[in-house]
Amino acid sequence: MPCLLTFIAISFPRILILVLWIFTEWFSGVFSSMLWPVIGFFLMPLTTLWYSVVIKHYGGQWNALTISVMVLAVVIDLGSNGNGYKHGKSR
Repeated sequence: MPCLLTFIAISFPRILILVLWIFTEWFSGVFSSMLWPVIGFFLMPLTTLWYSVVIKHYGGQWNALTISVMVLAVVIDLGSNGNGYKHGKSR
C-alpha cells in the first residue's frame, strides 16, 4: 500500500493533495495559513506533499535524508513546470 501511494503521489500529486485535503485531516497544523498549500498545489505539489510528510512523520526534524528528498522534489517540480513552454515552442 505505501508503494502504491508513493506512485500516485509522484504521478498525480495534485489529485493526492485534493484527496488528502477533502477526506483526511492531513494538512491540519502543517501550515500556518491556507495560502501556502494553495500556492503549493498550483506551483510545487511534490514539494508541498514532502514538506507535510516531514512535519507529520518526522516531527519537523530536517536531516540529510529529508533535505535531499526535498531538493529532489523541488527539482522534479521545477522540471515539470517548464515542459509546457518547451513543447509549445515552434522551431
